[in-house]
Amino acid sequence: MAGLETTGSNPDVGLLYDINGLTATAPDWVDRVVTVAGEYGLILALVLLTVWTWWRVRRTDCREEAAGAVAAVVWAPLAAGIALLVNIPIRGFVGRPSPAEQHRGIEELVAVRGDFSFVSDHATLAMALAVGLFIAHRRAGLAGIALAVLLGFSRVYLGVHYPTDVIGGLALGTAVALLLSPLASALLTPLTKLIARSAKVGRLVWSPKGTRDEAGSVEQEQGRERQEDGVRQESGAVGVSRRRDRDLAA
Repeated sequence: MAGLETTGSNPDVGLLYDINGLTATAPDWVDRVVTVAGEYGLILALVLLTVWTWWRVRRTDCREEAAGAVAAVVWAPLAAGIALLVNIPIRGFVGRPSPAEQHRGIEELVAVRGDFSFVSDHATLAMALAVGLFIAHRRAGLAGIALAVLLGFSRVYLGVHYPTDVIGGLALGTAVALLLSPLASALLTPLTKLIARSAKVGRLVWSPKGTRDEAGSVEQEQGRERQEDGVRQESGAVGVSRRRDRDLAA
């Protein structure tokens, strides 16, 4: 299939020039920061956000709720992987060359591996991960979506993608994460519930907020019960002794 329109009259191309043109006036350190962020930094931030979300959703007093939330967190990276696989035939079918191959004056700040431009792998992966996190934890998901959009902007700034490449990636990641979420939940939640009941690895899924306090309360309660049993036994022994004395006196 022929690539998407790449003529200068296309607003997509005009926006590409506007964003990538910022490199002409930006300091060198800005280019270096955007390069690191656009290639690895923002993806790493999303991975760390995923780990934090997993740690956070475990901390609840309801085991069923924790199991469902952890299942959603597990689904987030799985959705990202599936979205990337779905993107492989799309890129080959559209066959859109990278911007620098089609237009003069595009400042390409990172080397392109020679693959097609539409849809952006980075944007696809980032948004699928972010939407998966949104299902598990709203605030973490919103932060992830913001990071995904920022990553998409950086890819256009670096000159390796058209804006529509990024928009397509964001849409593809969102669609995969949302449409397959019910099936993923049905498959993953029973597994996380089973793990949550395990004495050895249950903390991977469920870590009640009041675990230590509850344990201390149980120990105190058991101590009081032992004291009460001791008092009852002592009282019983005294009573038996007094009855025995009365019988001997009679």
